[in-house]
Amino acid sequence: MKVLACLLAALVGIQAVERLRLADGPHGCAGRLEVWHGGRWGTVCDDGWDLRDAAVACRELGCGGALAAPGGAFFGEGAGPVWLSELACRGSEEQLGLCPHRGWKAHICSHEEDAGVVCAGQRVATSRDDSASPPDGGLWPELSGGLRPGSEEPPVTQVPRPAGIPQNGPRKKSLRPPKPAKSTRAPLLTGAPRQERLRLVSGPHGCAGRLEVWHGGRWGTVCDDGWDLRDAAVACRELGCGGALAAPGGSRFGPGAGPVWMDDVGCGGGERALRDCPRSPWGRSNCDHSEDAGLVCTGPAPRLRLADGPHGCAGRLEVWHGGRWGSVCDDAWDLRDAAVACRELGCGGALAAPGGAFFGEGTGPITLDDLRCRGNETALRFCPARPWGQHDCHHREDAGAVCDGMPLGLGSPTAPAVDSNSSAPREVATRPLSTTGGQTLGTAPPSGGGRRG
Repeated sequence: MKVLACLLAALVGIQAVERLRLADGPHGCAGRLEVWHGGRWGTVCDDGWDLRDAAVACRELGCGGALAAPGGAFFGEGAGPVWLSELACRGSEEQLGLCPHRGWKAHICSHEEDAGVVCAGQRVATSRDDSASPPDGGLWPELSGGLRPGSEEPPVTQVPRPAGIPQNGPRKKSLRPPKPAKSTRAPLLTGAPRQERLRLVSGPHGCAGRLEVWHGGRWGTVCDDGWDLRDAAVACRELGCGGALAAPGGSRFGPGAGPVWMDDVGCGGGERALRDCPRSPWGRSNCDHSEDAGLVCTGPAPRLRLADGPHGCAGRLEVWHGGRWGSVCDDAWDLRDAAVACRELGCGGALAAPGGAFFGEGTGPITLDDLRCRGNETALRFCPARPWGQHDCHHREDAGAVCDGMPLGLGSPTAPAVDSNSSAPREVATRPLSTTGGQTLGTAPPSGGGRRG
């Protein structure tokens, strides 16, 4: 019994000192890994850092599996001590503190070697007061910048830098040599609609998953031989999913079916489409579906955001239109409208649809009024509303939403800063809200104005 008590005390001691957070990433489940120890936040050195270590960190953070284990301060350099180095997790541990490492101390690694993680899942917000010690559960409620409440630094928008991410095994200190110059290739699908040339399957959201290509009347996969961030960057851009965060291979999103259409893809990173990159001839590969390539993209530029709320999935609703962020009037605003906004933001369902500037008054234009969603639309642009900018409201009537989730892998709900006047979304391609397909924004509302009963 005495031995058991000692073991329990040791485990409690580990849990008491080890708390994790992810900082300066595009969402709450990606960023620079930081550890609470000795009353201070510190970083983890990337010596020996690989997917097995990242898998344990993601699990402990409640962020699902690990997609990538970037080193080299991919998410920016931290501050304070470098608490851990040469972690050697098996991948099955429940906590990072249970993995072999060189001990809790300030290591000789520089912050240029800070380790990061990109996880597959989402983080659930918890409510807690703003104290100087880490929360009991080890998770800080995420704000728009990915830092905890009370941080000395303001929330910021970080755009991941285009550096290589080691996908398997320890980090590498240098990038590989440039790929050969692109060669002329046949288009992926002659005469097919552009959006049907590529798709992402079995991922946590629409901008992550196994990459599949349409060719010869069938969907097929891409082999991971030579697959890296430059190839992923081209595919993400072609898909309208922004930049590339990771280029996982090894069937990270499960094995596909059908042919392996592409192998030895060798993009330079600047091509407009994957079909413009050097590669092996169609269908010629030495691969099977255990080598299917995948993508994790940053997501498209946001059309909606929630500002001045407690986390990225609650706040004043703002819409990007005409080069500016504007608010939504609460005339007729209800849970059906909020449900559509939450769904479009990747924030789950709607818990509440507060009006009356519950999250504070916005600035700039009032962009929308008299929204009348049924609740099953996939985006606000499919809901009837007054024409853009036409309203009879003041900012004291700004509408808000409280969703039941947290942003799932995409930067769009949290990426923009919350200053309504100056913060444009990070545009991948400038695309106004669509006005095609069903009833749309700009369509006059049904007769019998006023609030819905």
